[in-house]
Amino acid sequence: MGIVKISDELHEQIRMASAAMDRSINAQAEFWIKLGLLAELNPQLGYNDLVNRLLLNRDDLIRGRS
Repeated sequence: MGIVKISDELHEQIRMASAAMDRSINAQAEFWIKLGLLAELNPQLGYNDLVNRLLLNRDDLIRGRS
């Protein structure tokens, strides 16, 4: 585990989202990081596709194949 420095503004956004989604602040940040990584590697996929595949834990998405 490492430490990532983020702005106070982003931390507040994560805090609010984590409360709404009933996740810890760390779990919310990790979810957004994973989603962002998948979005960059799979630009042809929409948000719902990315979330569905993230929830299915598809390893092939990490390699950029849908």
